[in-house]
Amino acid sequence: MNDQLKSIFNKAKLNFAVLASILVLAVLGKLTNPEFTNSIFQTADQLVSDLILLFVAITLGAFIPNFKLVVFGAITAFIAAAVAIQSGVFTYLTIDYLFAVLIVVLGFASIANLYRHYREFSF
Repeated sequence: MNDQLKSIFNKAKLNFAVLASILVLAVLGKLTNPEFTNSIFQTADQLVSDLILLFVAITLGAFIPNFKLVVFGAITAFIAAAVAIQSGVFTYLTIDYLFAVLIVVLGFASIANLYRHYREFSF
């Protein structure tokens, strides 16, 4: 393997881990609970048309140098919002919708961050 590709892969391990976890989640969800998984991914598909969410996700992935902060921040915000939903603070949100937002944000942020790593090298 080329040294530049090895360097990109080493820098972007977390990006590949996030994308692989979304893929594994989709496969395992289809095997265990296909209705729930379909509803989450249909909601995520609808959220992709929300440009502000995409701009925020791409900005997070492209301009924050430490991608671990993006991932852990998104997961922490998801957990905090899930706790708020369960305690009745957010009565208009559901966990399904929130999980779809998390998938969209992490997916697009990791792709933008992966592209940022790619652009650092000139082939």
